[in-house]
Amino acid sequence: MVNKLTTVLSLLLATLLSSNLIAAENNTEQLEPRNEKFEQAHPEQYKTWKATSESSELADGLAEDPLMVIMWAGYGFSKDYNKPRGHFYAIDDIRNTLRTGAPKDGKSGPMVMSCWSCKSPDVARFLEENGEDAYFTGKWAKGGAEIVNAIGCSDCHDTRSKAFKNGEPALKLTRPHVLRAMETINKPFAEQPRLDKQAQVCAQCHVEYYFTGPTKAVKFPWDNGMKVGDMEAYYDAIGFKDWTHKVSKAPMLKAQHPGYETWTQGIHGKNNVTCVDCHMPKVENEDGTVFTDHKVGNPFDRFENTCANCHTQSKTMLQDVVATRKAQVLEMKLIAEKQIVAAHFEAKAAWDAGATEAEMKDILQDIRHAQWRWDYSIASHGIHMHAPEVALSVLGTAVDKAADARTKLIRLLAKKGITDPIQLPDISTKEAAQKALGMDMDKMNKEKQAFLKTLVPEWQAEAEKREATY
Repeated sequence: MVNKLTTVLSLLLATLLSSNLIAAENNTEQLEPRNEKFEQAHPEQYKTWKATSESSELADGLAEDPLMVIMWAGYGFSKDYNKPRGHFYAIDDIRNTLRTGAPKDGKSGPMVMSCWSCKSPDVARFLEENGEDAYFTGKWAKGGAEIVNAIGCSDCHDTRSKAFKNGEPALKLTRPHVLRAMETINKPFAEQPRLDKQAQVCAQCHVEYYFTGPTKAVKFPWDNGMKVGDMEAYYDAIGFKDWTHKVSKAPMLKAQHPGYETWTQGIHGKNNVTCVDCHMPKVENEDGTVFTDHKVGNPFDRFENTCANCHTQSKTMLQDVVATRKAQVLEMKLIAEKQIVAAHFEAKAAWDAGATEAEMKDILQDIRHAQWRWDYSIASHGIHMHAPEVALSVLGTAVDKAADARTKLIRLLAKKGITDPIQLPDISTKEAAQKALGMDMDKMNKEKQAFLKTLVPEWQAEAEKREATY
């Protein structure tokens, strides 16, 4: 009897030890960044995710609106600003843009490591394996061989969990700085209902952020709130600037893409209609299987599964409404730009006429605030749909701030003996505007092509060698 009891206890102990080992293995299992590895378990989700490759058009935003070259003078966006494509192209686009420069090695180039943070599940893997300080420290090129898989499964899901492996979504925030940001606004991820979790997952990237501290780590400026004035006050209080404007010398702020912030203020956000409802709806396969469509795109492409779930209006009618709102936002955008661009050149004229820092301080602050409000409105993808009333209101305040700056500049210029209107250079095209700023675009493009032909293939080879060990 004793022997039997001993045997049973031994088997139980062995089972427990085995379970603990399995649990330990699961806890230390390497995060899988390669999206294709999930195709077999989640074929429809993978197929529709891969279909984001169909959003392949490169639309040159600066060619469409050359005034933006001047708005961003002295900053990377004046070199190159293509409108966003599908998630499939996240790595290609950040490598190809002139904003990341033409580094020669892992320690050169204009950008920092943080610029990878929204581009790949490799970011989550690298953070887990090395920690935040090791990830954020250094130049962007440091991550070239590490960050190679485009935005995908392990960015938004706990792909190692039993739930995910059993076909459940298992949503997860995979960036520690995002977890902290959600706690800042009293919405800790673990305590949120499913709809809020869906929105927060998208908010890992579709938000305003800045780089801070010695490592240039990512932080969301939400300490005072998420509205344009809240974040403006936060940045002013800490004396932060993204860059000094090349023309006006104003200390500038660059909004990234505050989609989450503006969505919360719009009618859809207030009614808890989330990103997934409109951009990743539940659809039915031919065999009757229902799954989440991962081809993130225009809701009108799947109208019956998106808008029609709530709206009784026809697709054509709703498209007309959206087109009208988009046109209204665009009109206000251009009005604000003309005022702000004029203010930049008038500020330069004031400096050239001998203006002092004390005389320019309030003027430069007005320019800073005007452009921040303009950028907050237009950098938020789809704001004409998410919160058009917010866009129009904020753009209106941008015009007011620019007008304040220009009024003060007229007085200051008159004080310096300049009463004639300040003449702007030819900025009628992207090329003309870049030339007016003295930008050597031929040199930049040649250097970029050399980088793409030399260093990028080395990154790819190193990544393939590493991934072969997974």
